[in-house]
Parts: sequence; C-alpha cells; structure tokens
Amino acid sequence: MLKADNIASIRQYYLAVLVTICLISILIIRFFQLQVLDYDQYSKKANTNRIRKVTTSAPRGLILDRNGVILVDNLPTYILNAVPGELNHKEETFELISKIVNYNPNALSKSYSRYYRGRFIPTRLAKDLTFEQISRLEENRLDLQGVYYQQFPERYFPSIVNAAHILGYVKEVDKGIRQSLIDPNQYELGDIIGWSGLEKSYETYLKGVHGIQFYQVDAFGREAGYVEDFPPRDPEPGNNIITTIDIDIQYSLEKIMEDRRGVILVGIPETGEILGAVSKPDFNPDLFTGRIMEKDWNNLINDKNKPLVNRFTQGLYPPGSIVKMITGAVLMDHQDFDPHMEQVCDGAYQYGDRVFGCWNTQGHGKVDLTSAIAQSCDIYFYRTIQYYDIDKLAKYFYNFGFGSIAGLDIEGEAKGTIPTKAYMDKRYGRFGWSTGALLNFSIGQGEILVTPIQVLNYTNILATRGNTFKPHLVRSDVLIENKDSLIPDEDWDRIIFDMGQVVSHQNGTGKNADPLINGVDVYGKTGTAENPHGEDHAWFIGWMSFLDNNYSIVVLLENAGSGGAVAAPIAKTVFNNIISLNNMASK
Repeated sequence: MLKADNIASIRQYYLAVLVTICLISILIIRFFQLQVLDYDQYSKKANTNRIRKVTTSAPRGLILDRNGVILVDNLPTYILNAVPGELNHKEETFELISKIVNYNPNALSKSYSRYYRGRFIPTRLAKDLTFEQISRLEENRLDLQGVYYQQFPERYFPSIVNAAHILGYVKEVDKGIRQSLIDPNQYELGDIIGWSGLEKSYETYLKGVHGIQFYQVDAFGREAGYVEDFPPRDPEPGNNIITTIDIDIQYSLEKIMEDRRGVILVGIPETGEILGAVSKPDFNPDLFTGRIMEKDWNNLINDKNKPLVNRFTQGLYPPGSIVKMITGAVLMDHQDFDPHMEQVCDGAYQYGDRVFGCWNTQGHGKVDLTSAIAQSCDIYFYRTIQYYDIDKLAKYFYNFGFGSIAGLDIEGEAKGTIPTKAYMDKRYGRFGWSTGALLNFSIGQGEILVTPIQVLNYTNILATRGNTFKPHLVRSDVLIENKDSLIPDEDWDRIIFDMGQVVSHQNGTGKNADPLINGVDVYGKTGTAENPHGEDHAWFIGWMSFLDNNYSIVVLLENAGSGGAVAAPIAKTVFNNIISLNNMASK
C-alpha cells in the first residue's frame, strides 16, 4: 500500500496543535465560568423558567367595636394574574379569557397595562371572579399558558353600621400610588392600602406581611408541584384594632341622622373615648373594598352634598352661642366684673354706628351671667365688652382647644380660625376693622370657625373641669392629656351650674334636651349659628350623668334653624337611646 507524502511542514503541525490547545482552553475556561463563576446568575435564570414565585396576600387586621363586634372583616375573592413572559399571543389570550368568563377584553388590557412591572413579574388581569368563572378557566388551562389565579382577601363590612368616615376606605396600589409611597418596596401592585379614616391612620398596624409560595411549572406554564429547595413562607395577618365605638350607639345615631345633614358625636368625657360618630351625608364603604368603579367614583365626587367630606374633622362652622361659657370665663377673670350684676336686654344694642340685635327681638329684660347663658342672651355679652379684649378672648379659646387640631386619631383635621388682633390686621388691614368685632366674637360669630371634633373636646373639658384626654377612636393604654384650662374652682362651679340651668330652667333654651327621668342630670348649651351661605346651623352640646357615668354629646345640623328647637330634641332622643341600651344591658 502506497503512502502519500506528508506535505505539511513541522511548523504547520505545531501551529495546528497550538490552535487546538487554545480552542480547547477557551472552551474549558468558558465552561468553568458558566458552571462555577456565574453559577448563581444562570441558576437563577434557569429557576425563573421552571419556578413560579407566587406572592400570597396577607389578610389585613380586623377592626372591632369596643365589645368585640367585627366592624371590618376580610372576604376571600379570586383574582386572575398573568406572567407576561409566559404569555403567547397576548391579545388572543385576552379574547379567550373574555369569552370564558364573560369579561370585557378591553378591561383586561387596561388592567394589564396598569399593573405591568416586568416580563417575569405576575401582572393582575381581573378581580372578584366567582368560583364558577374560576372553574371554567381551569377547564381551559392548556389554552391559557402563563395565566393563573389565586385567592385574595378583600375588605368586607359585616356589621349593621356604616361608620364610613370612622373606618375609612382602602385603595388598590397601582403604579401611581406605589411611586408616591415613602417605601414602595413594602407594597406590590394590586395590594390594598388604607386611604382614609382608621384604615389609613393604622395602616402599618393593620397591614400584614406577604407570604411566598414557589411552584414548579412545565413548558406550558402548568403547575407541577411545589419546589422543595425553596420552602414557602406563610402570610402573616395584620393586627386587629379595637375601637372605642359602641355599635349599638353608633347604629342609633345613624338612624337619627338619616336624611339629615350634619354631625352627631357621643363620647366619654373623662377618657376622650368616642362611642359614636356620624357625619351625614356619607357613603357606602362597600364601594371601596379595593378598586372603585369609575362611575361610582364620579357620582361621589360630583355629589353636591359632599358625602366624602368627614364633617366632624374637616367641616368648619361658626360655633354661635355654644362658646358663651368661654366668654363667661373671660368675664370672671376680670377683677371688676360681678356675675350677679344685671344688664338690660331690650332686643337690640347700639355700639358706635351699628345696631346689634339679640335672637329674642322682644328682649330678655334684666339678666345676669347665669340667666344670660341659660336663655342665651346676646345683649348681655354685648354690654360687658369693656371686660375683655380680642387677644384675651382668643387666648381662652385656645385654652379650650380651639384654633388647633383636637388630636383625633384620624388624619385630615382642620384647625379652624380663632381671630386675634394680628389676624384681623393681616386680613383687613390695621384700620379695616373695629373693636365692634368683639361683639360678634363674644357670641361665637364673625371670623370664628370650629370643627365638631374640637367642639366635642371642648365639651369634654367643660364636663371634667379640664381633666380629660384627647378624643380618640381606638382604645389605648396610653392617652394624651388635654390642656388645663386654668380656671379657678369657683368659676367652674358657676359654668357647670349655668349649663344645668340651660336644660332644667323653664326659660332655658336647652330644655327640649331633658329626658325628664329621675336620676338623670343633663347639662348643655344651645347655639344658632348664622351662616353666610344659607340658613342658620343648629347646635347642641352638653353631657348626661346617668348611673355614675357621663356621656358627652355634640349635635350639629346644617341649615336647620334654631339649636333649641331642632338640635336639643335630637340630643334628648340620643340620651333616651343610651338610657334604654343601659337598661337592656343590665337585665
């Protein structure tokens, strides 16, 4: 057998060997890099293809009344998610889903765009699916690659009360909300977050911790069991909160305020606990279990009665005569003032070139401080103007809790307005107002504006002689002390006696608030506040002593007229309901 001559030189041979060694070395180095140096990186990529990480939403904490009755609960519902990187023919998939569950495909696309964050991050498509819809989706599992469902704890309101402005509402976290948060990493798109009321104030307390579950999936996105290498983490439910609300009192207040506009607040003066709080008109909290429909939202924000406004924290009203006890305290602080000295009320009083009228145009005749408060005489306070000035009056208003937030554990409180000399100069100019403004301020009119929650705080101060705590809606072992009004004991005695006369005297403007039951003592003050935007507002404030317990109350009815004729009878109804509930509980 003939052999061919080897025409390759030894140099070419060595070159070929060198090239081969280099190529093999490169392969070995690259293999080492992939298998050893970059193991973690590519292992994660491989796991991404075979493992689906599913976040399990944690139930929010429950909200309970003071006796343990559930006011806000969680109801499991189904949501539909998709992993964008696993979807084949997205629009066709959405069309199929819409046919299977009778869902608008445009709504699916809109939700997909709203919650999309990345190719391998689950994106919400739909919410509140029924078990029947989920069953139909399961039957078509092979045609829905990358689509899966899971349970989601939605807010649920099982109690007989609305309490909308107390409990507040939640929202779904979308891209805009998530970007606005201080720590966006605490929330995933589609989570719910407290947006108002107690839901917002106690968000960090109510919010739970997400759970995590790892599923192994095949090439079609079908789940093939759990991944043993990655142990699951169970969700941690949020903490429950116990409110100060008594559900029976709250329900009775809501029934009383049906078809009315205004506020009723009932509390315990000594502790600042609020037993019931109603702001009307209000809204149905079921609308805000997560994502509200655009139609419902537009109806709420365009409602001229403003049901979303929490009137007891954000409503600003002139207080009218309910603050005459403050003016009385200022008078008694003057060394030359005699509370027994009578002033003549003939229905009108001229100060400078202006005539100021009393609500009783016929006049009250001769009145002293006690009868002036009991009969709510305006002229008495006009005639005693020489005993106070605007800044001293403002100081006392501040001491009784006005001009600053009351400290309620709900965000969004308004401060109101207590005019001082500096305030009036800034608003009207140094020569744009006169001392005559004091006449209006002394009876709670003019530029003075207050919120009902400030008025409840003020009522609690009166009922406890200044020894109370800030009003609050959630029970706590740590209470915030209120301001000490720094009034002498004898002045407190007179103020409380005078408020008793408002209700018990035959000429008292608050006599319609008296339940006329043995063992029940009621102290109060009516107010009819002039409203530049319409009819007068009607006020009644006070407290009831019954079975060694005190119950403070604030009634405000917008554009309703006289406080004595309209608000006082409502206070009487509230007191009677509380007495009935106590009697039922004792049986």
